[in-house]
Amino acid sequence: MDINFLTPIGAVLAVAAVLPLAAVALLWRRAGRLRRSLGLPERPRRRLAAPMLAASGAAALLGLAAAQPVLERTIPRRVRTDAEAYLVLDVSRSMLAREGLDSPSRFARARAVAARIRAAVPEVRVGLGSLTDRVLPHVFPTADEDVFAAALADSIGIERPPPRASFITRATSLDSLAELSTKGFFSPAATRRLVVVLTDGESEPVTGDRVRRALVRPPAIRIVFVQFWDEDEHVYSRGAVEPQYRPDPTARRILDALALATRGSVYTEQEAGEAAAASRRLLGSGPTRIEGRGREPVALAPFLALGALVPAGLFLGRRDR
Repeated sequence: MDINFLTPIGAVLAVAAVLPLAAVALLWRRAGRLRRSLGLPERPRRRLAAPMLAASGAAALLGLAAAQPVLERTIPRRVRTDAEAYLVLDVSRSMLAREGLDSPSRFARARAVAARIRAAVPEVRVGLGSLTDRVLPHVFPTADEDVFAAALADSIGIERPPPRASFITRATSLDSLAELSTKGFFSPAATRRLVVVLTDGESEPVTGDRVRRALVRPPAIRIVFVQFWDEDEHVYSRGAVEPQYRPDPTARRILDALALATRGSVYTEQEAGEAAAASRRLLGSGPTRIEGRGREPVALAPFLALGALVPAGLFLGRRDR
């Protein structure tokens, strides 16, 4: 087990508590000299020690809480032996569309939802792919969530790689999803297969029957679409709207027709939670085995903050302070 501090500078709060405690000690000494000069009896030192220890303990615990310690413990990682999934992100230029210059793009929102869906199936090997006029794997199905997260953050981006015909206005071809069953995306042992496509749905005409025949070939691939689209979104270049791009109002109909042909389902980005739940349901349950070890973080700050209430209560509850 390891302990890491997310904001170590927060521990300065504990050091800052020394100042008022030093002031209390100084006042105690001055009061002692005054008592002696007046011939009054000395007050027992324990009456000062108790509140100072309580205040010091509360300050130390709050300082540690502010440093946000995280305990990371290593646990066995159980992995499904019969299931694999892919998250496929549309990386065509239309995914740069957004409501305004300060708004997140469709692609940025899709990347966030991809991370959310990945987290919903931690026991399943999940791969990462990109979609333009072809589907390409960036990460083959893996149980290592850190590898997936790194690829999602650094390896995948708009037009990385670019479509083969870069001069066309609309680069996405949902027909290319048929390649998922013929290009070795899944391992032979994966009998439960799922693909989640995160796209705006703005595609070249789709031959639904061709995609259906490819995906239902045993072992069948189940498919879920999550659409990121709004009629008020635009692609910006150098702070100005690109006149070449206009949102396609037929995008949802294209996705609905393809989902109907492939026995899939379509969700909006606002329904990301339902899409994650559907992904878990489609993958179902199956045999697992221990494969390596994972790290489970536990935030300690809430427990330290609650612990600080005990010495603080002892100090504030004293009747003789």
